[in-house]
Amino acid sequence: METGITFTFAVIFLGAAVLSSLALYARQPIIIAYIALGMALGPHGLGAVSDMELVSGAGHVGIILLLFLLGLDMKPSALWNSLRQSTLVATLSAALFASSGYALSRLFGFTGLDAVLIAAALVFSSTIIGIKLLPTTVLHHRHLGELMIALLLFQDLLAIIVLVMMESIGSTEITWQTLLRPLLSLPVLGALSWISVKLVLLALIRRFDRFHEYIFLLSIGWCLGMAELAMWLGLSAEIGAFIAGISIASSPIAQYIAISLKPLRDFFLVVFFFSVGSGLDMAALPMVALPALVIAAFFLILKPVVFQILVRGVFDERRLGWNLGLRLGQCSEFALLIAALGLSKGLLGVPAATLIQATTILTLLVSSYWVVFTLPNPIAVREDLRRD
Repeated sequence: METGITFTFAVIFLGAAVLSSLALYARQPIIIAYIALGMALGPHGLGAVSDMELVSGAGHVGIILLLFLLGLDMKPSALWNSLRQSTLVATLSAALFASSGYALSRLFGFTGLDAVLIAAALVFSSTIIGIKLLPTTVLHHRHLGELMIALLLFQDLLAIIVLVMMESIGSTEITWQTLLRPLLSLPVLGALSWISVKLVLLALIRRFDRFHEYIFLLSIGWCLGMAELAMWLGLSAEIGAFIAGISIASSPIAQYIAISLKPLRDFFLVVFFFSVGSGLDMAALPMVALPALVIAAFFLILKPVVFQILVRGVFDERRLGWNLGLRLGQCSEFALLIAALGLSKGLLGVPAATLIQATTILTLLVSSYWVVFTLPNPIAVREDLRRD
């Protein structure tokens, strides 16, 4: 059924309002309601929402805004220190997760490129879940927040390299130039951002800071413009938005921008979680149900254990490692991109792509429950755990 943009958003937000109300009455995380709604009303469910290109695009805007707001709260010096300190943890954990994912994939009969891409997809943790369920005070002012951001950024760079390689296999030969381009483009993007802010953006903000509507428009334009520039340079839109936020984080108006954009971010994030649920192919699910359950359970246990051991070894902070591992114990939205791109390029079979999608959604669901009911977070159902 062909539907317009008004109908699409009406179905999503009316359905989200109803299911989130039921979830809150039942003391469940409302993120679960958004994902369940996508599974029910998406093209593999009742088919009420058919324009998934629109939904996916709008959801991607939510991720971009989330990373922009995250950058607004990260001073460049603090970010650099965190990245430098977390390199060993990020490298070792990525190697362990990839080798474990490959071994499990082979155990369940996946071979060749299917097993390699399944292993790659399982390495990454969700920026959305990790940041959204972290209290603002922890995110801004504590070592946990700094380390989490550094690890997620490291994983984002790895994910970009994987996606670039997948694009190259489907079009041209893989060259060192193709693989190195994202790493070389990052400092170029940072320099362009810094120069633009110093010469243009801050001057405009100082000149017109009393016009709140103008500051709102300028900040959105800056965020989305940097996201597009990043993609043109071979990076991800998320990294471009994050650098856009960091570049003006030292400005006194950064906190005002962050507060004013939060409702817009939440609007698009609802659509993102709907798209996550709607992407699961129900028809192919029975073929991979057992492998998805086993792999999801394995990684939900493996990631907290690995992070606890590595973080304790590097920083000598036992509780920090376990807290971090629980918050990053799920698979990432990048795993869904790997599944979609692999399927479209013919690099993944339908069972392998469905396995990645099912495992990702399972870990997102269980990890959300785990964090919401055991750790301080902004949407906790218990008053003693609720921290905004």
